[in-house]
Amino acid sequence: MLEIVKPFAEWSVTVIEVIGILIITGFAFYALIVEPAVLLKKGKAEEIFYQIRQRLGRGILLGLEFLVAADIIHTVAVDLTFKTVGILAIIVLIRTFLSFTLEVELTGRWPWQEKK
Repeated sequence: MLEIVKPFAEWSVTVIEVIGILIITGFAFYALIVEPAVLLKKGKAEEIFYQIRQRLGRGILLGLEFLVAADIIHTVAVDLTFKTVGILAIIVLIRTFLSFTLEVELTGRWPWQEKK
């Protein structure tokens, strides 16, 4: 059974990681190329920095979620050792910290705080 699950899990991890990378690069491209052009056509030059920052930050957050999911699948289904679980814990801790700090930067509040 493990012989069937392991290759499928490795393939799934690769696909999910690629999706995460494509999301981050896609949002970066959109935020840096398309969004400024659209805002300049609408005559809203003062909003460019804010909108770029918002779009790029949201793309990074979404991409990080996919990358964390891939790391979890890889650790649990492919290479389950104490060492990989420890590495996964550190990666998840770092990415969670990044997600929280990006959320604070983008919204000005912690994720568990009520919207004003």
